Amino acid sequence: MIRGKNAIVTGSTSGIGLAIAHCLAAEGCNILLNGFADKAAIGALVNEFQQKYKVRADYSPADMTKPAEIAEMVAMGERVLGSVDILVNNAGIQFTSPLDEFPNDKWDAIIAINLSACFHSTKAVLSGMKKRGFGRIVNIASVHGLVGSANKGAYVAAKHGLVGLTKVTALENATADITCNAICPGWVHTPLVQKQIDDKAAAENISPEEATNRLLGEKQPNRKFIHAEQIGALIVFLCGDNGSAMTGEIMTVDGGWTAQ
Repeated sequence: MIRGKNAIVTGSTSGIGLAIAHCLAAEGCNILLNGFADKAAIGALVNEFQQKYKVRADYSPADMTKPAEIAEMVAMGERVLGSVDILVNNAGIQFTSPLDEFPNDKWDAIIAINLSACFHSTKAVLSGMKKRGFGRIVNIASVHGLVGSANKGAYVAAKHGLVGLTKVTALENATADITCNAICPGWVHTPLVQKQIDDKAAAENISPEEATNRLLGEKQPNRKFIHAEQIGALIVFLCGDNGSAMTGEIMTVDGGWTAQ
């Protein structure tokens, strides 16, 4: 039962994070959104959550590359929602390049947002969770936290690191009612993935439809995109009573990708 609980979802103004926030709010969970968008869009989004789900909702503009802003985001959650019971580390970026050509600044940014930010936010929420004797932390990793792919060195390194961080967080809090789990999605149709489709279509001089089919066919046996709402539903389960025995779990939602 998560009705009345309070959640922060990073990177939740679009894509997977927004779907997760909707799934949690639909179950009565108050939400602190985070991500980038213009002021009007943010206002409309917060209002939508408040009106549609009758929950408290607010927004933090915290930059996930800046530890001080991440700490302030968590402090804001405690302040405006009353507590932070659920943390979903979802924010992420991608860049593809061979290692010998990989720009240093891109490496640093990917590690900062996809891995270090998760450390900083987890560290910030744990004291409150320990004090209240309850917490649910869910890290959105990737199948690339379990397997590699060429030209994705920084992303694969960050997601492997996030899987490790998940296990350590779970072990350190195993005797408390604080769980930490990671979800490893395969291909989910998000703006991030659409860019890869567009790049593939341009590079290979093929249609976007053919690029999509090739992208899925290379890795994902069911050749279907994962729906972000499916990830959200799993998070709702993990944060509820029936998920309380699950901690340190690394769960794939990947259409068979890692079964190969």
